[in-house]
Amino acid sequence: MKNTNKPVEIRWHGRGGQGAKTACLLLADAAFSSGKYVQGFPEYGPERMGAPITAYNRISDERCPVHSNIYEPDYVVVVDETLLGAVDVTKGLSQDGAIIVNTSKTPEEVRPLLGGYNGKVCTIDARRISEETLGKNFPNTPMLAAAVKVSGVVEAEKFVSDMEASFQHKFAHKPQVITGNMAALTKSMKEVQVG
Repeated sequence: MKNTNKPVEIRWHGRGGQGAKTACLLLADAAFSSGKYVQGFPEYGPERMGAPITAYNRISDERCPVHSNIYEPDYVVVVDETLLGAVDVTKGLSQDGAIIVNTSKTPEEVRPLLGGYNGKVCTIDARRISEETLGKNFPNTPMLAAAVKVSGVVEAEKFVSDMEASFQHKFAHKPQVITGNMAALTKSMKEVQVG
């Protein structure tokens, strides 16, 4: 029988400057707004642009007394596909969970790069979506939406409305940024491929 009190654990892999830490913290905010107990934190190594970084989320209906890194995640989000050959992104990943990779490839094309991982493989072309909606490569917003869609850790409609309120507060004097980010979120939730 599955433990329903167990937190959902998500590990993020990205490179410095891509917004993996920001997406992790935004997911924690969205889950908190939905009444969940949350943890969202990065693991700091060399803090430089382009260096591999890891961030973590724990999301639960009950207070979670564990405050360590996540070694057996339910979901892994890979913001930069070049990390597939550089970091063991599937280490400890539950076969019942999923990995979500920012790539233009299909899940079937990515699976052979995952060292025998047999769980769900999901892909999203976050670069293309962010360039179409934001005018630049900001992969964190599409990856955040894909993580919510695949994990179901936050109810999708509530997530979208909470993020719109957050963006309106944060970018009150830049309405074009709000519009672009909302377009990126909704487009990503529709386009994530599950294989």
